[in-house]
This record gives sequence, C-alpha cells and structure tokens, in this order.
Amino acid sequence: MVASTVPGHAERTASPQLVNALRAAAEPLPAPENTAEFGACFDRFGDATVVMLGEATHGTSEFYRARAAITRHLIEHHGFNVIAVEADWPDAARIDNYVRHQAARPRRGDVFARFPTWMWRNVEVLEFADWLRDYNAPLIERRQVSFHGLDVYSLSESIHAVLAYLDGIDPDGAKRARHRYGCLTPWQDEPAQYGRAVLYDERAVCEDGVVAQLRDMLEHRLDYLRHDGDDWFDALQNARIVRAAERYYRIMYRGSTDSWNLRDRHMFDTLQALMGYRGAGTKAVVWAHNSHIGNAAATAMGWHGEFNIGELVRIAYGSEAALIGFGTDTGTVAAASDWGADMQIKTVQPARSDSYEHAFRRTGHARSLTDWRNGRNRELADLLRAPLLERAIGVVYRPETERSSHYFEAVLSEQFDAFVWFEQTRAVTPLGHERPHGAPETWPFGL
Repeated sequence: MVASTVPGHAERTASPQLVNALRAAAEPLPAPENTAEFGACFDRFGDATVVMLGEATHGTSEFYRARAAITRHLIEHHGFNVIAVEADWPDAARIDNYVRHQAARPRRGDVFARFPTWMWRNVEVLEFADWLRDYNAPLIERRQVSFHGLDVYSLSESIHAVLAYLDGIDPDGAKRARHRYGCLTPWQDEPAQYGRAVLYDERAVCEDGVVAQLRDMLEHRLDYLRHDGDDWFDALQNARIVRAAERYYRIMYRGSTDSWNLRDRHMFDTLQALMGYRGAGTKAVVWAHNSHIGNAAATAMGWHGEFNIGELVRIAYGSEAALIGFGTDTGTVAAASDWGADMQIKTVQPARSDSYEHAFRRTGHARSLTDWRNGRNRELADLLRAPLLERAIGVVYRPETERSSHYFEAVLSEQFDAFVWFEQTRAVTPLGHERPHGAPETWPFGL
C-alpha cells in the first residue's frame, strides 16, 4: 500500500475550533485488552449490515486487538456471522477451517508464507482465532461464524485448489482445467513475471482459458452442488481469483490505478459473493487498511481516479454500512524498509502538524471513539470537511521520506463514519516458525 500525495498541498494545521470539537465529541475508550468493556462501546454499530474496521498500519497491536474486541461484541450481541479480511482466500481458509472445526483444504505450500508474513501470522490474530473456535464449537454449522480472505494474490494456491476439487468429483473437468490453466503454469510461482512477459516479451495472454474455466464451473454448478455446497463455493471462489489474478498481474505494469481498482473491485465482489452465499440476514465485519475501507472518493486516491472497497460498500449499502477508521500518533510498528525485506520494529514518528492525527493528539485523549455516523455530531462533521493530511503506513515504512511516502490528503468526515484513536501504540507480536507446544494439528497457520 503506497499513499497518494497531493501536489501543491499548502501546509495547514487544524483550527482550535476543530480540536475543541474533537475533544468534546471524543468518547474515552478502555484498553482493548478489556475485551467486553471495549467492545460494548461499539453497540451503536450493531444495526449495520457491514461494519468495516480499518487500521493506519499493517503492524500495530492495538489495531488488531481493537478489531478483535469489536468483532467479538458484534458477533455475540448483534448476529454478525462473516469476517472478511485483507488476506488471500486460501490462506484465510486455513483459519476458517480451524475456527469452524473443519478438515483442512488442499494446499501446495505453507500458510501466510507470502510477504508480509507478520500481517496475519501474529499472536493477536491467533488469540482471536482461538476465541472464535471456542465460540463456534457448540453451534450447528449454519450458525457458525466464518472467516474469509478478500485479496487477489493467490494465483498458485487458487489454481491448485480448483484442480484438487475437480480431481475429486469430475476427472474430465479436471483435465479441461489443467489444459486451460497450463498457459499460466510457468508463472504461477512468480506471477508478476507473467505480466512482464506479456507486456515486454509479447508472450501469449492466458485470459481466455481462465475465463472459460470459470464459466465451466458455473455451467456445472447444479451437478457440483449435489456433492457439497461449501466445497463448490470454495472452488468457485478460487476460480474467480485465478481470473482476477491473471488480469491483475497482466495490467500491474501499466499503472497503479488500474491494478488498485481491479484489486478492490475483486474484494468487493468477494464480499458480495459471501453475503449472497450465507443468505438472508448475513452481517459482515471487514478488516482492512484504512486506505481500503475508507471512502476513497473523499481522499486524494479518489481524486486521482482510484476507488476502493469502502466506497463500493458505501454505494451498495448506504446507511447500513459503517466505515470506521483507526489512527495513532507515536509508538512502534512492525514493518519493512523495502518490499520483500525483513520485518523490523520501527519507531513511528510523531504526526505532522498539518494532519488529522496531530489534531487528535491535541485533544489529550489517550484512546477514544469519535462518531459522526447518521447525523451525530453535525458541527464536528462540518469541521472535518476541511481537508488535512492523513497518515498511511503499510507493510513498508520509511520515516526518512514520511511526507511523500505515507501522507495523503483527505476529508475525514466523508471518508469514515467514526474514528478510533490510540495516541501511542506498539508493534504486533509475530509468531515464530514452530507450532506452540500442545497446539492441535489443525492450528490455523500450519507452522
């Protein structure tokens, strides 16, 4: 995730009026480790169909613990039954198998092995998965809460999943799929090289085969559904991922806008497929970076032609969606200096004076929830329509170029419905390379 910048941005600070309004509207929060007390502060969002929970970095413990506490409360008290996260579908399926006490689905390689491994292989996610497994244990299958990935990067694992499914129920269909996917076979472990080969080496485009395979899966759905509906849906979603990933890697060298939009459109389509498959009354919690779950139309991203899942959810669900951003001032974060580099524990610089984060820091609240959804705090919402900078730290953090690398302009009151603030935060705790002593073989990360 790379933040957009706004050429010619004139440095401005939040007005005293805005800081005073933020201070008055902010509701102090307990520590997220006080799970029940923290989660109860978010009862007001229980009427939504989709609650989107952001993060200002991909490596902050408080953001993960807060989202876990909120999600637990929404599940226990408001009937939410789908969790969809910014992760690959096959990887998240291992957690889904674990929390719903199911057999592991076929895989080629390790779980959450793609950079950045710490984003999901961490103690905070494991503790939530353990809680969800216990919560689901006494429930019948259709009432259990499921856990899914929304992302598009799992080309190799998704091809393997489709073929393994068809091998079990339709050997002839598996042969057809192998032939169609054969075009991608040389690239499935390094899919970015496929896009480069198509663009620069005039290699054959594999689009027709992956589209034909998805169409074949849909045409045979009645036959396949007789075996197992969940297995068919999982295989179908993997076929959709292969189609989206083929196009994503083919266009990624043309420019960031097209590939970003394709990725977030896929995230939205996956969420919609999950909502439809789980049926009437389904309510979902989404975990993703602020840059995905906030309404892109209210940010420099949108002003430069990008949209995101938050904007699409806002359009589709209107007031039945709640978009909640997260922010911090200082502390530590798990991040790398370059894409693919080793994780480091880095110090987060204090927020710039011309940022929303600096305005929240000036309120004096260590932790707070500020809510302007559905007409609450109209005066504050009006004040938050003055654009300021907002910080976005992804899996790469470069403090030495923070202004250009990690800040973009936004209109906060239109980007989110509410904002969760932590003045000081700490890095997530990555898991080691071995399964903890005594953990079951179905342990979700397969370490």
